[in-house]
Parts: sequence; structure tokens; C-alpha cells
Amino acid sequence: MSDSIYLDHNATTPIRPEVVEAMVRCFATATANPASVHRPGQQARRLLEDAREEIAAILGVELAPPRRDRLIFTSGGTEANNLAVLGIPLASRADASVSPGQIIFSASEHQSVIEPAEHLLEQGWRLDTLGLTADGVVRVDQLPPLLNDATRLVTVQLGNHETGVLQPIETIAALCRPAGVPMHTDAIQVVGKQPVDFRRLGVDAMSVAAHKFRGPIGIGALAIRNDIPLQPLMFGGHQQGGFRPGTESVALAVGMATALRLCRNEADQFAGRLQRLRDRFEAGLRAGLPNIVVHGVNAPRLPQTANVAFPGLDGQVLLMALDLAGVACSVGSACSSGSTELSPTLRAMDLPNSLVAASLRFSLGATTTEHEVDEAVRRIVQVCGQLRSTESSR
Repeated sequence: MSDSIYLDHNATTPIRPEVVEAMVRCFATATANPASVHRPGQQARRLLEDAREEIAAILGVELAPPRRDRLIFTSGGTEANNLAVLGIPLASRADASVSPGQIIFSASEHQSVIEPAEHLLEQGWRLDTLGLTADGVVRVDQLPPLLNDATRLVTVQLGNHETGVLQPIETIAALCRPAGVPMHTDAIQVVGKQPVDFRRLGVDAMSVAAHKFRGPIGIGALAIRNDIPLQPLMFGGHQQGGFRPGTESVALAVGMATALRLCRNEADQFAGRLQRLRDRFEAGLRAGLPNIVVHGVNAPRLPQTANVAFPGLDGQVLLMALDLAGVACSVGSACSSGSTELSPTLRAMDLPNSLVAASLRFSLGATTTEHEVDEAVRRIVQVCGQLRSTESSR
């Protein structure tokens, strides 16, 4: 097999050596439980809280008075989304006399948002979905008529995991605020690729995950405003104010903070480089395969993501053929890998099913080189030609 070219950075990114080194030092020195009251425990606690404060500062989360926002460490983005989508609405039902309410989300949300919401649907809650334009942008005009006294949460992702399309979160948050409706955003694909400021976005809760910006797998966080009630999903400890009990991993928190700091320091050159590589990749594909369709190309997009349809080909078959040719990509979210269901995001853009089924996601990262982009284009064009030749000979 040819040397593999990894174009699936939206699924996970390779951890940085500097992050590994920081975590190794932490594993060697912070060996006590950060919840313990003795000196070793308090030393571990200081490292943990330093990491929390650094992450919060970079993301615009104000932990100090008078704001006193919260940054709750989780096991990753999926848990952070679950904690927001379930914890915020359920907190509104602390009074048992309050009936189930309504949740509004966009048609482009990740499964870690959709499935918790569907769980509430089974409990009698109402779900309403905001549609997408042909370019994958949320239909903001559909939101005001849906907001009412029963609305307990609006959740719209900041950047789509499949198309890379960026959403007008500040505009949506400005509509929710006067209605008194909490607003959550899944910022998992955006943090580390471009600056994100929690307070400037105007949202009430925001999810992030370290492994999307070359941090360790196994840690994420939910940022939440101080005045937003939250019901925990787990019980059995006092850690993190009881909102997410369990012994925190100091090393994972330090790794996350280190990765985010390095991303912030390299933000300008990193985003520009990724966009140039992405544009080079798409231009190369168009030159070799003039009939391809790039989804969301007319909307603001994350710099590393290209979702491409190859008309006349089956995306699953092409995915496997490219894997054999040494190009690692995906049909969409890694959390939906193995599913035969067509992409809900692309279907919501009102694309024909044949085009949706012919689409693959390519996502670049810090380790991607120009040579890899050019070689990937060559292999993709070659594989598509081989598949078309096979089909025509049948």
C-alpha cells in the first residue's frame, strides 16, 4: 500500500509532542488526587486550576468575579454536548409541576446534540429544527416564530463538522437573549482553528474538545454562564461543583491547556496556511475532475474542511478505494462511521440523494504538507478514473 495521507483531521488530530511532554511531566509530579486536602493533593489541585484558568482565558470565559462563569471538564465533546442539551433544559424542571418544554436545534447538528435531544423527545419534550440554505447556513429567519414561553434551549453549532460552514451564532444568540432562552453552541470543530470568544459570541454555553486541536483524547469542556441553571447527569461526588463529579485528570487538563496555548500563539499563520492548502486541494480536484461539487463553497467556511461530491460514484465505495490507495478521509462525522444513513446535513441543504451519497469529507491539519495535498489529488483522480472505467465496462 502507498504511504498513507491523513486527510481526516476533523475526526481527530495527532497530538503535539509538546503536549505529550507537558503531560509526562505532570504524570511524574502530580501523582495525588486533586480533591485531597493534604499538600500533595493541593499541589495537584493548583495545576488543575491553573489549566482551567488558562483555557478559560483563551476562550473568553470569565471565571473571576463578578462574572463567575464555569468551565466544566468532561471526557470530551460528546459529554459536553450531552451535559448542555440535557442539563440545561432539565434544570428548568426542578419544579415537578413544570411540564416538558421545547428545544430548537439546527439540521446540521452533530449526533451528540441530536441524540440527547431525541431522548427528551421520548420523555414528552417538543423538538423543532431550523433548516439550512443551499450553502449549509442555518435559516435564522425560521427562529423567531419558534421561540415561545416553553422554549428551554436553542443549540446551533459554530462550525459544521462535515462541510466546515460557519454559522451566524452571534445573530442567533441576539434573538434568544430578549426571549430569555438559553443558547448553546457546539464549537468543537472551530476552537483551535480560529479565535473563539465565549462572551463575544453571546452564548450561554459552549462545548469544546481537546483532540480536535492536537490535544489529548479523553478531555473536553463545557463553558457555561454563571446564571444558567444546570442539572448534572452524573452523581456521586462533589468535584466541579457537583456538575460533573469524579476525579479530574490533571495531566489531561494540562495537555488541553498546552495544546490550546500553542494554537493561540500560531493562530494567524496556521489558519492562512490551512486555507491555502484547502484551496490548492479543491483546485487540483476541479482540474482533474471538472464535474465535482464542493459543498458550502459560497458560505464562510473553516479553513481545513472540504466536502466534495463525485457525481456518478458511490461515496462508500470511493472511501474504501481511497483507503486502499492510501488516502484517509471520511463520509462525514467519525461518530457516524459505519452508518448507511445519508448525511442529514447535506440532505438538509436540499441536495439530491444521488449527490449526497457521492460525497466525502476531506479535512486537513497542521501536519498536512503541499506534497501530500498534490499526491492526494493525484490518487483521488486516478481512483475515480478506475472506478468509472470499471462501471462502464459492466
